[in-house]
Amino acid sequence: MARPERPASLQNYIFAGGDTAESHRDLLARDDIGGIQIVYSWRKLEPREGEYDFSAIERDLALADAADKALWVQVQDRFFRPQDRLVPDYILTEPRYDGGLIRQVDNPGEGVPTEQGWATKQWNPAVRARFQALLSALAERFDGKIEGINLPETSVDPIGGVEAFDCDAYVDAEIANAAHASAAFRRSHVVQYVNFWPCEWNDDRGYMTRIFAAAFEHGFGIGGPDIVPNKRAQVKNSYPFLHRNHERLPIVAMAVQEPTLTYRDPATGTAFDPETIAAYARDYLGVDIIFWTAEAPWLSEAEAGDNAPNP
Repeated sequence: MARPERPASLQNYIFAGGDTAESHRDLLARDDIGGIQIVYSWRKLEPREGEYDFSAIERDLALADAADKALWVQVQDRFFRPQDRLVPDYILTEPRYDGGLIRQVDNPGEGVPTEQGWATKQWNPAVRARFQALLSALAERFDGKIEGINLPETSVDPIGGVEAFDCDAYVDAEIANAAHASAAFRRSHVVQYVNFWPCEWNDDRGYMTRIFAAAFEHGFGIGGPDIVPNKRAQVKNSYPFLHRNHERLPIVAMAVQEPTLTYRDPATGTAFDPETIAAYARDYLGVDIIFWTAEAPWLSEAEAGDNAPNP
Protein backbone atom coordinates (compact mmCIF):
# COMPACT_ATOMS: atom_id res chain seq x y z
CA MET A 1 0.00 0.00 0.00
CA ALA A 2 1.33 3.45 -0.93
CA ARG A 3 1.03 6.71 0.92
CA PRO A 4 -2.26 8.61 0.66
CA GLU A 5 -2.95 10.61 -2.46
CA ARG A 6 -2.00 14.27 -2.36
CA PRO A 7 -5.17 16.30 -1.69
CA ALA A 8 -6.80 17.77 -4.80
CA SER A 9 -7.51 21.04 -2.98
CA LEU A 10 -6.37 22.85 0.14
CA GLN A 11 -7.53 21.04 3.29
CA ASN A 12 -8.23 22.55 6.72
CA TYR A 13 -7.22 20.54 9.79
CA ILE A 14 -7.12 21.36 13.50
CA PHE A 15 -3.80 21.93 15.27
CA ALA A 16 -4.44 20.65 18.78
CA GLY A 17 -0.98 21.12 20.27
CA GLY A 18 -0.69 18.74 23.19
CA ASP A 19 -4.47 18.48 23.65
CA THR A 20 -6.37 15.27 23.08
CA ALA A 21 -8.65 14.64 20.12
CA GLU A 22 -11.50 14.31 22.61
CA SER A 23 -11.06 17.94 23.66
CA HIS A 24 -11.74 19.00 20.06
CA ARG A 25 -14.51 16.53 19.28
CA ASP A 26 -16.94 19.27 18.21
CA LEU A 27 -14.48 20.77 15.74
CA LEU A 28 -13.66 17.36 14.33
CA ALA A 29 -17.35 16.81 13.61
CA ARG A 30 -17.41 19.76 11.20
CA ASP A 31 -17.67 19.02 7.51
CA ASP A 32 -15.04 21.63 6.68
CA ILE A 33 -12.38 19.99 8.89
CA GLY A 34 -10.45 17.07 7.45
CA GLY A 35 -8.45 15.95 10.45
CA ILE A 36 -6.36 16.85 13.47
CA GLN A 37 -2.65 17.24 14.24
CA ILE A 38 -1.53 16.42 17.78
CA VAL A 39 1.88 16.93 19.38
CA TYR A 40 3.37 14.11 21.46
CA SER A 41 6.59 14.64 23.37
CA TRP A 42 9.37 12.11 23.20
CA ARG A 43 9.02 11.57 26.96
CA LYS A 44 5.32 10.74 26.67
CA LEU A 45 5.99 8.15 23.99
CA GLU A 46 9.04 6.56 25.64
CA PRO A 47 8.74 6.89 29.41
CA ARG A 48 11.59 4.39 29.98
CA GLU A 49 14.37 3.25 27.70
CA GLY A 50 13.01 0.94 25.04
CA GLU A 51 9.55 0.85 26.67
CA TYR A 52 7.03 2.67 24.53
CA ASP A 53 3.63 3.96 25.55
CA PHE A 54 1.52 4.78 22.52
CA SER A 55 -1.79 4.70 24.37
CA ALA A 56 -2.40 8.43 23.86
CA ILE A 57 -2.01 8.05 20.09
CA GLU A 58 -4.25 4.98 20.14
CA ARG A 59 -7.02 6.93 21.91
CA ASP A 60 -6.72 9.91 19.58
CA LEU A 61 -6.65 7.69 16.51
CA ALA A 62 -9.76 5.81 17.64
CA LEU A 63 -11.68 9.05 18.07
CA ALA A 64 -10.46 10.44 14.73
CA ASP A 65 -11.41 7.20 12.99
CA ALA A 66 -14.85 7.27 14.58
CA ALA A 67 -15.34 10.79 13.18
CA ASP A 68 -13.99 9.64 9.79
CA LYS A 69 -11.17 12.16 10.10
CA ALA A 70 -7.40 11.90 9.69
CA LEU A 71 -4.78 11.98 12.45
CA TRP A 72 -1.36 13.60 12.08
CA VAL A 73 1.28 12.92 14.71
CA GLN A 74 4.01 15.46 15.54
CA VAL A 75 6.87 13.92 17.49
CA GLN A 76 8.31 16.69 19.64
CA ASP A 77 11.98 16.80 20.57
CA ARG A 78 12.23 20.55 21.33
CA PHE A 79 10.41 22.62 23.87
CA PHE A 80 9.64 26.27 24.44
CA ARG A 81 9.35 26.70 28.20
CA PRO A 82 12.17 26.31 30.77
CA GLN A 83 10.24 23.71 32.77
CA ASP A 84 9.64 21.47 29.74
CA ARG A 85 12.52 19.01 29.42
CA LEU A 86 10.32 16.35 27.90
CA VAL A 87 12.76 13.68 26.82
CA PRO A 88 13.15 10.36 28.67
CA ASP A 89 15.08 10.52 31.94
CA TYR A 90 17.82 8.25 30.64
CA ILE A 91 18.59 10.77 27.88
CA LEU A 92 19.08 13.43 30.55
CA THR A 93 21.17 11.38 32.97
CA GLU A 94 23.31 8.81 31.17
CA PRO A 95 26.76 10.17 30.23
CA ARG A 96 26.77 8.99 26.61
CA TYR A 97 23.89 11.38 25.85
CA ASP A 98 25.82 14.44 27.11
CA GLY A 99 22.87 15.89 29.02
CA GLY A 100 20.47 15.30 26.16
CA LEU A 101 19.33 18.91 25.77
CA ILE A 102 20.74 22.31 24.92
CA ARG A 103 19.21 25.58 26.12
CA GLN A 104 17.63 27.71 23.44
CA VAL A 105 15.59 30.89 23.20
CA ASP A 106 12.35 31.18 21.30
CA ASN A 107 10.44 34.13 19.90
CA PRO A 108 6.83 32.97 20.30
CA GLY A 109 5.22 35.70 18.21
CA GLU A 110 5.09 39.36 17.28
CA GLY A 111 5.51 41.61 20.30
CA VAL A 112 5.69 38.62 22.66
CA PRO A 113 8.64 38.35 25.08
CA THR A 114 11.32 35.82 24.21
CA GLU A 115 11.19 32.62 26.22
CA GLN A 116 13.77 30.02 27.12
CA GLY A 117 13.35 26.45 26.06
CA TRP A 118 15.29 23.38 25.06
CA ALA A 119 16.38 21.49 21.95
CA THR A 120 17.45 17.87 21.87
CA LYS A 121 21.07 17.18 20.97
CA GLN A 122 20.26 15.20 17.85
CA TRP A 123 23.84 15.71 16.62
CA ASN A 124 24.95 13.32 19.38
CA PRO A 125 24.93 9.92 17.61
CA ALA A 126 23.70 8.11 20.73
CA VAL A 127 20.77 10.49 21.15
CA ARG A 128 19.90 10.27 17.46
CA ALA A 129 19.96 6.47 17.51
CA ARG A 130 17.41 6.40 20.33
CA PHE A 131 15.18 8.96 18.57
CA GLN A 132 15.28 6.95 15.37
CA ALA A 133 14.39 3.82 17.35
CA LEU A 134 11.29 5.66 18.53
CA LEU A 135 10.38 6.57 14.94
CA SER A 136 10.79 2.93 13.91
CA ALA A 137 8.57 1.75 16.75
CA LEU A 138 5.91 4.30 15.78
CA ALA A 139 6.02 3.13 12.17
CA GLU A 140 5.65 -0.50 13.21
CA ARG A 141 2.47 0.37 15.12
CA PHE A 142 0.91 3.17 13.07
CA ASP A 143 2.19 3.15 9.48
CA GLY A 144 -0.86 3.29 7.24
CA LYS A 145 -3.16 3.97 10.21
CA ILE A 146 -2.29 7.63 10.75
CA GLU A 147 -2.38 9.91 7.73
CA GLY A 148 0.95 11.50 8.49
CA ILE A 149 3.79 12.14 10.87
CA ASN A 150 5.89 15.27 11.05
CA LEU A 151 9.11 16.24 12.75
CA PRO A 152 9.24 19.71 14.33
CA GLU A 153 10.82 22.88 13.03
CA THR A 154 14.50 23.15 12.15
CA SER A 155 14.94 26.51 13.85
CA VAL A 156 17.05 26.51 16.99
CA ASP A 157 18.67 29.50 18.69
CA PRO A 158 21.06 28.16 21.33
CA ILE A 159 21.84 30.27 24.36
CA GLY A 160 25.47 31.22 24.02
CA GLY A 161 25.12 31.59 20.26
CA VAL A 162 25.66 29.16 17.44
CA GLU A 163 29.20 28.73 18.71
CA ALA A 164 27.64 26.49 21.37
CA PHE A 165 27.31 23.66 18.88
CA ASP A 166 28.29 22.46 15.40
CA CYS A 167 25.77 23.78 12.87
CA ASP A 168 26.84 21.34 10.17
CA ALA A 169 26.38 18.41 12.54
CA TYR A 170 22.94 19.68 13.51
CA VAL A 171 21.81 19.92 9.89
CA ASP A 172 23.23 16.44 9.16
CA ALA A 173 21.27 15.05 12.10
CA GLU A 174 17.95 16.65 11.09
CA ILE A 175 18.30 15.34 7.55
CA ALA A 176 19.20 11.87 8.84
CA ASN A 177 16.11 11.78 11.08
CA ALA A 178 13.77 12.88 8.28
CA ALA A 179 15.26 10.28 5.93
CA HIS A 180 14.88 7.61 8.60
CA ALA A 181 11.25 8.53 9.21
CA SER A 182 10.54 8.40 5.48
CA ALA A 183 12.10 4.96 5.19
CA ALA A 184 10.15 3.68 8.20
CA PHE A 185 6.75 5.09 7.20
CA ARG A 186 5.87 3.82 3.74
CA ARG A 187 2.05 4.12 3.91
CA SER A 188 1.70 7.37 5.89
CA HIS A 189 2.96 10.78 4.85
CA VAL A 190 6.19 12.08 6.38
CA VAL A 191 6.84 15.82 6.67
CA GLN A 192 9.85 17.68 8.00
CA TYR A 193 9.01 21.16 9.29
CA VAL A 194 11.57 23.61 7.91
CA ASN A 195 11.66 27.31 8.72
CA PHE A 196 15.21 28.49 9.49
CA TRP A 197 18.62 26.96 10.08
CA PRO A 198 21.08 28.17 12.70
CA CYS A 199 24.19 29.82 11.24
CA GLU A 200 22.41 30.50 7.94
CA TRP A 201 20.53 33.30 6.23
CA ASN A 202 19.22 33.14 2.68
CA ASP A 203 20.83 29.74 2.07
CA ASP A 204 24.31 31.21 2.45
CA ARG A 205 25.61 27.88 3.75
CA GLY A 206 23.48 25.71 1.48
CA TYR A 207 21.48 24.12 4.29
CA MET A 208 18.09 24.93 2.79
CA THR A 209 19.22 23.54 -0.55
CA ARG A 210 20.34 20.38 1.21
CA ILE A 211 17.07 19.69 3.06
CA PHE A 212 15.03 20.08 -0.12
CA ALA A 213 17.43 17.84 -2.04
CA ALA A 214 17.06 15.25 0.74
CA ALA A 215 13.27 15.53 0.53
CA PHE A 216 13.38 14.77 -3.20
CA GLU A 217 15.80 11.88 -2.66
CA HIS A 218 14.07 10.24 0.28
CA GLY A 219 10.46 11.10 -0.54
CA PHE A 220 9.39 13.16 2.45
CA GLY A 221 7.32 16.33 2.41
CA ILE A 222 8.18 19.75 3.75
CA GLY A 223 6.13 22.02 5.98
CA GLY A 224 6.49 24.61 8.69
CA PRO A 225 5.02 25.89 11.95
CA ASP A 226 3.88 29.32 10.73
CA ILE A 227 2.20 30.71 7.62
CA VAL A 228 2.84 34.47 7.73
CA PRO A 229 2.37 36.00 4.26
CA ASN A 230 5.45 37.80 2.93
CA LYS A 231 7.23 37.87 6.30
CA ARG A 232 10.81 38.85 5.51
CA ALA A 233 12.51 36.24 7.71
CA GLN A 234 10.67 33.40 5.99
CA VAL A 235 11.00 34.98 2.55
CA LYS A 236 14.77 34.93 3.06
CA ASN A 237 14.74 31.29 4.12
CA SER A 238 12.17 28.52 3.56
CA TYR A 239 9.38 30.27 1.61
CA PRO A 240 11.07 30.69 -1.78
CA PHE A 241 12.18 27.06 -1.70
CA LEU A 242 8.59 25.96 -1.13
CA HIS A 243 7.41 28.28 -3.88
CA ARG A 244 9.85 26.84 -6.42
CA ASN A 245 9.69 23.20 -5.38
CA HIS A 246 6.26 22.38 -3.94
CA GLU A 247 5.21 20.45 -7.03
CA ARG A 248 8.21 18.14 -6.63
CA LEU A 249 7.31 17.28 -3.05
CA PRO A 250 4.90 14.49 -2.12
CA ILE A 251 3.00 16.84 0.19
CA VAL A 252 3.27 20.27 1.83
CA ALA A 253 1.64 20.70 5.25
CA MET A 254 1.96 23.90 7.29
CA ALA A 255 0.47 25.35 10.44
CA VAL A 256 -1.24 28.43 11.76
CA GLN A 257 -0.37 28.06 15.43
CA GLU A 258 -1.16 30.43 18.29
CA PRO A 259 1.92 32.64 17.73
CA THR A 260 0.99 33.00 14.06
CA LEU A 261 -2.15 34.85 15.11
CA THR A 262 -0.06 37.62 16.68
CA TYR A 263 1.39 38.79 13.35
CA ARG A 264 -0.20 41.75 11.59
CA ASP A 265 -0.62 42.47 7.93
CA PRO A 266 1.55 45.54 7.22
CA ALA A 267 -0.92 46.59 4.53
CA THR A 268 -3.81 46.85 6.99
CA GLY A 269 -2.23 47.01 10.44
CA THR A 270 -4.60 44.27 11.57
CA ALA A 271 -4.23 40.53 12.04
CA PHE A 272 -4.08 38.51 8.84
CA ASP A 273 -7.53 37.27 7.90
CA PRO A 274 -7.86 33.54 7.22
CA GLU A 275 -8.63 34.01 3.52
CA THR A 276 -5.37 35.92 3.02
CA ILE A 277 -3.41 33.22 4.84
CA ALA A 278 -5.07 30.42 2.90
CA ALA A 279 -4.60 32.14 -0.46
CA TYR A 280 -0.91 32.77 0.20
CA ALA A 281 -0.46 29.20 1.41
CA ARG A 282 -2.15 27.70 -1.62
CA ASP A 283 -1.01 30.04 -4.39
CA TYR A 284 2.55 30.87 -3.34
CA LEU A 285 3.69 28.10 -1.00
CA GLY A 286 1.79 25.22 -2.60
CA VAL A 287 0.35 24.05 0.72
CA ASP A 288 -1.94 21.01 0.70
CA ILE A 289 -2.96 21.01 4.38
CA ILE A 290 -3.19 23.84 6.89
CA PHE A 291 -3.21 22.89 10.57
CA TRP A 292 -5.21 25.70 12.20
CA THR A 293 -4.95 26.38 15.90
CA ALA A 294 -8.30 25.80 17.57
CA GLU A 295 -8.02 29.43 18.73
CA ALA A 296 -8.31 30.73 15.16
CA PRO A 297 -11.32 33.09 15.23
CA TRP A 298 -12.96 31.63 12.13
CA LEU A 299 -13.38 28.29 13.89
CA SER A 300 -15.47 29.80 16.65
CA GLU A 301 -17.28 32.42 14.58
CA ALA A 302 -18.35 30.33 11.60
CA GLU A 303 -20.77 27.49 11.32
CA ALA A 304 -19.34 24.38 9.70
CA GLY A 305 -18.87 24.98 6.00
CA ASP A 306 -19.96 28.60 6.27
CA ASN A 307 -16.71 30.38 5.49
CA ALA A 308 -13.87 27.89 5.75
CA PRO A 309 -10.73 29.64 4.46
CA ASN A 310 -10.18 27.93 1.13
CA PRO A 311 -10.72 30.75 -1.34
